[in-house]
Amino acid sequence: MKSVVICGSNKFAKEALLFAKKLESLGVVVFAPYFYTATVGNIEAVREVDRKFVALGLTHDHFHKIRLADVVFIFNKGGYVGNSVTMEMGYAVALCKPIYALSDKDSELCRTVLFSGITSTPEALVKRLK
Repeated sequence: MKSVVICGSNKFAKEALLFAKKLESLGVVVFAPYFYTATVGNIEAVREVDRKFVALGLTHDHFHKIRLADVVFIFNKGGYVGNSVTMEMGYAVALCKPIYALSDKDSELCRTVLFSGITSTPEALVKRLK
């Protein structure tokens, strides 16, 4: 079975982690994002002097997970993808990783053309991984 890294916004942290947990229960090795919760996902609430170090750590942590995984899954509920996920997608493309997404409703054509497929459930993603 291939491994999957989940990329998604803090807006959908709970739902993305439930998706990841279901994938794990189906036998998939999952690298989930560290959703920063010390300030309830609000990086602006971190002291300004610490903000760039928190952001740098989170970014490098997730880049490492993207390198480890076989497949990237974009948890883009309702088509929403923020700046960080867009950057992570670019990194995944540079590493020649296939990218699957939850939704095809993304309004940015430059992102949607990078998707290898759309899968709305963990079970559907597992079928694609075999």
